[in-house]
Amino acid sequence: MEREQYLAEIKPRMPEKRYIHTVGVMETAINLAHKYGEDVKKAETAAILHDIAKYADIEWMENIVRDEKLDERLIGWGSELLHGPVGAYIAQSEFGITDEELLNAIRFHTTGRANMSRLEKIIFVADMIEPNRRFDGVDRLRKKAQKNLDKAMSACVRHTLAFLIDTKQPIYPLSIECYNDMMNREDSEG
Repeated sequence: MEREQYLAEIKPRMPEKRYIHTVGVMETAINLAHKYGEDVKKAETAAILHDIAKYADIEWMENIVRDEKLDERLIGWGSELLHGPVGAYIAQSEFGITDEELLNAIRFHTTGRANMSRLEKIIFVADMIEPNRRFDGVDRLRKKAQKNLDKAMSACVRHTLAFLIDTKQPIYPLSIECYNDMMNREDSEG
């Protein structure tokens, strides 16, 4: 499927503001893929589809988690965490995408995880820094993304965790594993 077809498929599934965000993530992911030597088409596709389940019914998504034997820990976390793994399921079941790395980029774009691939990091970072994002610190994260993908990923994870802690929200275990992995890698690099 080509870019225009994917965009046409996702547009009716989300509000206009989310569609604009998705296009921003796509453009940012393409730029980062070029910069860091990643498959541009994979980055484009993962970015377009990353929020395809964002506005799906929560009960339906929880049923997908159960029926497809996805990580049961997702139950009860709401759309914010369900939409990544369910989005990967939709990408596979509706669009016939079988590339596991592309599916993982969709699956883990919100939580992160340990041992993320370059494509997964690109989608995670692009989702956070796309041009329509407005929050304190986003410009700093954008600058980091232009210098070093791993350092940008680490900064994005730390920013997300700090936000969750500051707003007294629970942190999904994969996000903690992602943070620990990033810190261990930074320690080993000196």
